[in-house]
Amino acid sequence: MNIPQIRSPSLPPPAEIPEAYHAKIALFGAGPASISCASFLARLGYSDITIFEKQEYTGGLSASEIPQFRLPYDVVNFEAELMKDLGVKIVCNKGLSTEGMTINTLKEDGYKAVFIGIGLPEPNKDGIFQGLRMDQGFYTSKDFLPLVAMASKPGMCACHSPLPSIQGTVIVLGAGDTAFDCATSALRCGARRVFVVFRKGFTNIRAVPEEMELAKEEKCEFLPFLSPRKVVVKGGRIVAMEFVRTEQAETGHWIEDEDQIVRLKTDVVISAFGSVLGDPEVKEAMNPIQFNRWGLPEVDPETMQTSEPWVFAGGDIGGLANTTVESVNDGKQASWYMHRYIQSLYGAAVSTAPELPLFYTPIDLVDISVEVARLKFPNPFGLASATPTTSSPMIRRAFEAGWGFALTKTFSLDKDIVTNVSPRIIRGITSGPIYGPGQGSFLNIELISEKTAEYWCKSVTELKADFPNQVSTTQT
Repeated sequence: MNIPQIRSPSLPPPAEIPEAYHAKIALFGAGPASISCASFLARLGYSDITIFEKQEYTGGLSASEIPQFRLPYDVVNFEAELMKDLGVKIVCNKGLSTEGMTINTLKEDGYKAVFIGIGLPEPNKDGIFQGLRMDQGFYTSKDFLPLVAMASKPGMCACHSPLPSIQGTVIVLGAGDTAFDCATSALRCGARRVFVVFRKGFTNIRAVPEEMELAKEEKCEFLPFLSPRKVVVKGGRIVAMEFVRTEQAETGHWIEDEDQIVRLKTDVVISAFGSVLGDPEVKEAMNPIQFNRWGLPEVDPETMQTSEPWVFAGGDIGGLANTTVESVNDGKQASWYMHRYIQSLYGAAVSTAPELPLFYTPIDLVDISVEVARLKFPNPFGLASATPTTSSPMIRRAFEAGWGFALTKTFSLDKDIVTNVSPRIIRGITSGPIYGPGQGSFLNIELISEKTAEYWCKSVTELKADFPNQVSTTQT
């Protein structure tokens, strides 16, 4: 649509903004968490924000590990471009490393706050796969999905590589979203048959239902209760895998039954057992941040702060997010507490409760107000009486959503109060014979409110105080 994002109209011009908003802020990794964090910081008014990304493309895992048929690169890049509209800078091919940038060197360079959103770059590889290579038929999800993405996502990078050539039978190990992405991608790369093999049962699958259903529709086979035990290699190629049957004990622990061994023939194995932060150089570059027993930075779940107050982390590396949406929320949450931290350095007080700016475009600057009977309405969209204005909270929610005016349900004075009022909402005549959630309309057959005049007078007063630009009128 080519409609840019703009700063909140309530912010002062960049030249007049306080010094704190010119503080240098660095973010590592251009994935969902960092893009979210940088966007909200820019909306707050910060003008010197830089994201450092070790790859040549933005988007993080959303770009490199979610296939094009599920998440086109244009969608991911759209979010990055909206962020750049606010002045956020992205430097590609540069990341955390002892040979390059470290937390300590950033401090020396004058950065006031840092957000780490680099994900978990290395695969969690079972010991039985050590030494196996792609040319032998073994991939991790971190090998396979980026190859698929770079070959199928136009505009992602300058490379023009073909899709991986997958022939014959494929075994995908794991039961998360990534495992099912590997399975459906393998089919598109030429696999004749795909088996998704996992250690536990169907009730323990971590993937969202849509992922599993897609794999089922595309004729992937599911094999539960199997734990990998051995890879069989002949002539330099994988030809089979051996599994041991798993069962859940009464204590809830999973055990392996050595008497039940299963051997499956296969040509390719894709391991999707999750990811880890395993690069010692990256970990050393984060010094002096403290790490937990899972090898990840210790992160406060509320503020997203690490053991170093000026360093924040979110997304996969924070150990709290399991989905893209949760990673985005990590970045959003961190942005507010980064804002509070930076302002405290300059002696400015900030509200405890988050007050993040909304999304604005030039369209929001267009005046669509109207004037009727000497009353100015911020916009011509309002609520009539009866069903949508039965109570004050209903009107409040409408004003929060941007509606311009509301007409309360008719009420009577106390001297004329109707004692047999009972709110009754029935299905509308346009619904035909349909009952339940599929109805197209509703009717309110009560013509007067069951609430008192005192209730409505107090409610309208409170609404006017909280929403001075909206118009609230009553009917008596």
